[in-house]
Amino acid sequence: MKVKKKLPLHKQAELYLRELIEQEEYKDGKMLPNEVELSEQLKMSRNTLRQAINTLVSEGLLIRKRGVGTTVAEKNISSEGSKWLSFSQEMKILGLEIENFELHISKQLPSKEARAFFEIHDTVKILQLARLRGKVNFPFVYFISEFNPAIPLNGTENFNRPLYEILRTDYNIVVKTSREEISAAPANDFIASKLEIETGDPILIRKRAVRDVNGLPIEYNIGWYRADSFTYTIEFENTNEV
Repeated sequence: MKVKKKLPLHKQAELYLRELIEQEEYKDGKMLPNEVELSEQLKMSRNTLRQAINTLVSEGLLIRKRGVGTTVAEKNISSEGSKWLSFSQEMKILGLEIENFELHISKQLPSKEARAFFEIHDTVKILQLARLRGKVNFPFVYFISEFNPAIPLNGTENFNRPLYEILRTDYNIVVKTSREEISAAPANDFIASKLEIETGDPILIRKRAVRDVNGLPIEYNIGWYRADSFTYTIEFENTNEV
């Protein structure tokens, strides 16, 4: 495969990788050759090659997995902002089988955001649910949910069931609205270890403040997503007359 030598070295490597991952043998998540092999093929340093890999990782074309290597990304998980759905509903629509890699239930003091949302005192311990979730053999999001102590969840529920199904069928709580905030950030050590990425790799942070049909605050949720595996699409409609 030829590269254009007038380009900077990292751009040459980037072009090479873009062409490489379009080859049939590398589609659908196949592992790339390791950095030593690739740098020898391209006759450039591993630091230069890594710069090109980082570019493609940030675009969601490659997935770098700690202790494993770099693979070609499958189609991104995508969520649309035009209609609010639970995580389980989003994944069901996409036809994805979701796995819980970790599930922890505890009573904790509320975060500052949850305390303000639920309008409770900072000394009140509330139910917290932490879950590492993703496709089979591929965790891509770490969630922490905090719950209003005014609702009857007690921690004995089977949280392998969809959360909002538990609320609806067991407690007649129907969630209706979600105020969301999405931001980008580098992964800290803790989140990187959970999502099997490198510290400093890009992640998306998705915060949800969920209310029921009566306007009662129900859940404050934060999800840390691998940026190479999740896309959030928002569609706006112009309601002004042209």
